[in-house]
Amino acid sequence: MYRRPRRAGAALRQRAVISRPAPATAPAQDSPAPHAPAPHAPAPHVPAPGGPSPREAAPTVPVPAAPAPHALGDTMSDRARSLLVPVADPEAPHPAPAAAGPVLPGRPDADRPAVRAPGEQPGIEGGPPCRWCSTPNRPDRHYCVRCAMPLAETGGAAAPGPAPWWRRLFGGRRRETPWAGDRPRLRRVFDRIGTWITLAVVVTVAVLGFVYLPDGVRAALDHFARRAPVAPDRIAASRSYPDHEPKLAFDKRSNTWWGPGVSQSGQGEWIEADFSEPTRLLDVIITPGVSAKADKIGESALPHHVTATITGRDGKVTTRRLTLDQGAGGQRRPFRVGEVTKVRFTVESSHAASADKQVALAEIEFFGPSNANRS
Repeated sequence: MYRRPRRAGAALRQRAVISRPAPATAPAQDSPAPHAPAPHAPAPHVPAPGGPSPREAAPTVPVPAAPAPHALGDTMSDRARSLLVPVADPEAPHPAPAAAGPVLPGRPDADRPAVRAPGEQPGIEGGPPCRWCSTPNRPDRHYCVRCAMPLAETGGAAAPGPAPWWRRLFGGRRRETPWAGDRPRLRRVFDRIGTWITLAVVVTVAVLGFVYLPDGVRAALDHFARRAPVAPDRIAASRSYPDHEPKLAFDKRSNTWWGPGVSQSGQGEWIEADFSEPTRLLDVIITPGVSAKADKIGESALPHHVTATITGRDGKVTTRRLTLDQGAGGQRRPFRVGEVTKVRFTVESSHAASADKQVALAEIEFFGPSNANRS
């Protein structure tokens, strides 16, 4: 875009005045100008001081007439117009093209279903006809196959009855077509395997719970039950040392003891407690040695491994192996058995056994559930 300079008119006028030729005012060549020195002429006469100056003495030369104002203005205007360059009118700038956005790839149009003529269609039997276009449909459809109108108001065939249990167990395929939006989740092979594994685990837990649930409930009750001492009705032993009968091991005193009167470990010697009525036992406390005091612990051998033979109400015999520590005082061991009629303790090995010592038991105490738990 070109713009017109601010002082173009003044510049053009000055250029026109400068470039305009001066008028011919020189005198004819044959007559020299007045008072002009001729070539090779002597020097002009210089007047005396005090006389008239050369400018005053020189004759007046007429000045040529200036052109008319309107003629000069027309010439300058024409020259200015010839120097002007035509400039086109300013136009509004074109907006920048918008950046191209992302474009989705082309998708082919789905083929439209072929239009079916109303009436019976081959291969469909027993289906309800559509009340809009009279097209028969399969019994398991909810919408017309031709016009997609709902078939619920057409009074179609009655819903089929439930499938047998073996078909439902193995995932039968004869099911009603689900409604749109209620499609079932796609099941794969691993899903079916996981289902069978879960079913097997649930069945196993149910069987084990049915078998062991009573014992588990009883064990929980015994764990939180309050304990109470239980005394046997009859006491016997394999042999006894004089003045140390087996009943001294159940007299609730820790300074009396039972001993078989045999040196070394006393392996195979036993002491037995009988109950006239079946009794439930929870714990047993055994005090080894001749006393509960620590200063008398070295006077006898101390039982180490003891085998408890338990006879139940039904005559069933079970065994428990008890391991005792080498120390003074009573040692509590869990002894949870139910409906007991007889308990025998057999010495298998002893601590600090020697030829001049015999094994000894200061006290044996039984504990069962307290009657206060039932109230």
